Amino acid sequence: MTEVLFYHLDLQPLERVLPSLVEKTLERGWRAVVQAGSEERVEALDTLLWTYREESFLAHGTARDGHVEAHPIYLTSGGDNPNGAQVRFLVDGAELDDASPYTRVVYVFDGRDEAAVAQARAEWQKAKTHGFSVSYWQQDSEGRWQQKA
Repeated sequence: MTEVLFYHLDLQPLERVLPSLVEKTLERGWRAVVQAGSEERVEALDTLLWTYREESFLAHGTARDGHVEAHPIYLTSGGDNPNGAQVRFLVDGAELDDASPYTRVVYVFDGRDEAAVAQARAEWQKAKTHGFSVSYWQQDSEGRWQQKA
């Protein structure tokens, strides 16, 4: 059954959180698709994953890189899944029509943006209606993720 996770950003921006979540996905042996709300954001995430740490990077690709099926992480603004990812990350208001093909769907949203919070609530209800396992995560004051629901 598909798990749908909601990560509520308050203390750290997406640029600090997304790389660590994607790393954990790869550690489990899963492939990932990161779907952003726009092509401009895909380009920014492309740069981020190459440079987020001085001593490390996350190998990934976009449609313009070619050989999309070979990338462990694929960045897109569309609904495609050419690398056969088991996990789909949705950021910056990206929407997904059908979560059922994935082991996990992860919504990462800005808790200070009322529209993003409203969209996350709507997606929560949609996931529950479809019978998916849902969980809600928020950072504590020390930056550790705590399951709140």
